[in-house]
Amino acid sequence: MLILNRRDFLKQVSAVGITVATGGRALDAFADDVLKVAVAYVSPIGDVGWTKQHDLARRAMEAAFPGKIKTTTIEGVAQAQDAERVFRDLATQGNKLIIGTSFSHMNPMLKVAQTMPQTKFELCSGIKTLKNLGAFEARYYEGTYLAGIVAGKMSKSNVLGFVGGFPVPDVVGPANAFLLGARSVNPKIICKTIWLDSWYDPGKERDAANALISQGADVVMSMTDTPTTVQVGEEKGVWTIGYASDMSKYGPKKHLTSFVLDWSSDYISAASEVMAGTWVANHRWDGLKAGVVKMSPYNSAIPKDALSYVAAQERAIIAGQLHPFAGPIRDQDGKQRVASGAVLPDDQIKGINWFVEGMQGNLPKG
Repeated sequence: MLILNRRDFLKQVSAVGITVATGGRALDAFADDVLKVAVAYVSPIGDVGWTKQHDLARRAMEAAFPGKIKTTTIEGVAQAQDAERVFRDLATQGNKLIIGTSFSHMNPMLKVAQTMPQTKFELCSGIKTLKNLGAFEARYYEGTYLAGIVAGKMSKSNVLGFVGGFPVPDVVGPANAFLLGARSVNPKIICKTIWLDSWYDPGKERDAANALISQGADVVMSMTDTPTTVQVGEEKGVWTIGYASDMSKYGPKKHLTSFVLDWSSDYISAASEVMAGTWVANHRWDGLKAGVVKMSPYNSAIPKDALSYVAAQERAIIAGQLHPFAGPIRDQDGKQRVASGAVLPDDQIKGINWFVEGMQGNLPKG
């Protein structure tokens, strides 16, 4: 496996192309029976978080096909202009499967995929597909709804806090579900939100978490690529919810749970189908039932009756008996968005750009 950061990758491509660290062979010099796969990470690989979970999935893919897959990973591909160049160069260097890991990779990958029809592309968080571009995503909102139930049971102030990277639909939806879960057990609760406009900015995230706590939030959740919010909660004695990875080691006393993302099945199935010649672009959207979304172990401070209740709700979601976006639901302006007895359709969840009643914070217009 070759690991490069974005800067080093672009330098090498500009100079002499990509070479493998062990032996100096060009990527396109691997044997024909080895599938060359490249993965572009939006941030550095840390101990926990979004990118860490993608790297674990990549490792699971390699382990599933010993000696049959050779991977290259590029870290810190956050800017669209860099992403387009990275994807194009990776395809030119002979990678037959290229995986992007961020919504911000979508437009660059669309451009490159249209000009590289022999290369298969997969994009996590993508909402558009082409003949050679598939997409996969997780039903994060199922995990945040369960986390919200726990938060609603544990909050004393009736104020939750949410730190988000960007106000895109796959973060806005989970934020809404977090409050809906909490309000299912505590109708008085509200949730204050702060956007970082970054997936990875520990300093800015620390300021946001502290600001929410100063505004009365006694349970805070984040959807960023760092454990900073969990660390702040531990320091301040405030309950926290982790994201993507189990973050309990950063908050051994105050971390309630994390909703964990396991992308292994998406990586393994894509590689298997490319090798078998059966790959077809589609849009996969899995959650608790498929094991793509999982809840980490719960804090022992949570009452047993609350744990029993949240376990029952998880079983109900998996069985299709409970949907986090079941009506009636009103938005923060009081407009009814989902009628009683109805459920918000998948396509509207994927494009959600409004806050539910009780959410406090701003969303971009349009």
